[in-house]
Amino acid sequence: MKLAREIIIKPVVTEKSVDLMQENKYVFKVAKDANKIEIKNAIEEIFKVKVTNVNTINVHGKMKRMGRFQGKTASWKKAIVTLREGDSIEVFEGL
Repeated sequence: MKLAREIIIKPVVTEKSVDLMQENKYVFKVAKDANKIEIKNAIEEIFKVKVTNVNTINVHGKMKRMGRFQGKTASWKKAIVTLREGDSIEVFEGL
């Protein structure tokens, strides 16, 4: 079994993810092989909050060009975590 810090890679901070914080939802980049149960347990262990729901999305890499050279950005997995009413994550506070 993976450690919690290996499952949760980093928070995703975009305009849309900041708007979701009003609904008590937080967005994280997670390991591609992590499932919803592992993500829930990792968030609860790291941030000491109660998770009520986890939604996951596989984000596919995009084709990018630099002159005549073509490549692809890496695919990754995103998790939208809903917390219990009254809980919050301090990492996102003040954004």
